[in-house]
Amino acid sequence: MKLNVGDAHLHRTGCLFIVSGPSGAGKTSICTPALARLERLELSVSTTTRAPRGKEVDGVDYRFTSRENFDAMVERGEFAEWAEVHGNRYGTPRSGLDAALRSGRDVLLDIDVQGAAQIREAYPRAVSIFLLPPTREHIQRRLTGRGTDAPETVRRRLDAACAEIGQLPEYDFFIVNDELDEAIEAFLSIVRAERFRTSRFNPARLKTALKLFEDN
Repeated sequence: MKLNVGDAHLHRTGCLFIVSGPSGAGKTSICTPALARLERLELSVSTTTRAPRGKEVDGVDYRFTSRENFDAMVERGEFAEWAEVHGNRYGTPRSGLDAALRSGRDVLLDIDVQGAAQIREAYPRAVSIFLLPPTREHIQRRLTGRGTDAPETVRRRLDAACAEIGQLPEYDFFIVNDELDEAIEAFLSIVRAERFRTSRFNPARLKTALKLFEDN
């Protein structure tokens, strides 16, 4: 990203935004409009071993691959984070993240708490946001509303979701998704504020820009 202060050009590296939350938290409902409203914010596309669902498109929703190829990528250290969730593996390729951040583009990662912990370790300046449903019952309604899972599966997923919520204090911010419009605005505010954090700009260029305001 580049900002102009007088004749000085201020460049910064991109921001990495982590978004986590249990099933039913509304991650898609918040992330989709945020991506549409914020320039230079792009969604990281995860690699997964699970099969495509519905109208999912390879390279757009996920990068679908075999378990053998996924394991080879792990061995080569190609993932910034990866985890196994409900029997399938998901990972974030490191090369795409690094290229975007170097060029000043911001990246949004929609990942679970396991992956978020790995990203925070690998990218200490990442900004983590936890989306919280208003009630436990909200999660349960979302899980049972699918109508495709057995009761024991629903119970297992509900317990896993509540365990995820226990990780909320590890995040920089949290948003309670009770009123969707307010939750979206809260998310946008976090992103916009982080883009202007002083420490994200090159100190030497910032110092040069401030000389424009000195009394000569």
